[in-house]
Amino acid sequence: MTQAISKSFKDIFSGTVLLFVTKVTLIALAITAAILWLVGRGINSFIAGYLSWLPWEWLQTTGASVASIAISYMIFIIMISVLTSFMIEPLLISLARKHYPETKVVGAPNITTSLLLSLKSAIMMFILFIFTFPIMFIPLVGAVYILWLWSILLKKPTIYDVSSLFIADKKEVKSRTKKSTMLAMIAAGFNYIPLLNIFSAVFAQILFLHYILGKEEN
Repeated sequence: MTQAISKSFKDIFSGTVLLFVTKVTLIALAITAAILWLVGRGINSFIAGYLSWLPWEWLQTTGASVASIAISYMIFIIMISVLTSFMIEPLLISLARKHYPETKVVGAPNITTSLLLSLKSAIMMFILFIFTFPIMFIPLVGAVYILWLWSILLKKPTIYDVSSLFIADKKEVKSRTKKSTMLAMIAAGFNYIPLLNIFSAVFAQILFLHYILGKEEN
């Protein structure tokens, strides 16, 4: 795992990856702005009603403001994740040829399956967050919990995207993706760092690439 992390950090700031991340970020910003313009008022109303049980008005107001910002941020991160999954294939093949020239491309992710997995993971994460977001106000526990939620967004779509290109045997995929939740949480940690948060999804893809193909090389 250490070797996979080291290789991933070397790749993440290459010109090719930076260009990819820039394109994904710009598209994600546009989609997020459109979503918030369409349903932002409804989200704010839901949050205000959800927090109405709190005994102090100032706490309701503060909690609603923080939650609204957090949800907007979550939508942006979700859009980056979904777009990365949709656009990542050429980049993964390029990196595989660079680091693992003996590895052959044995297939390709089905676009529909990839998008459905990304959307399913995004919806699951978003629903969990909506109904449990007060947990994020608990010191330390909240930080770890949010990290785990972000890992849900990354884990299954990333495994599918990478393995579909290079591994045909599903049993082999399962054996090579043990500890994948920890990998996804490591990648999700980028979301806590301003500016670097836009690298979270692509870092997850590259990290899983090295983790899976590095095992084959060994």
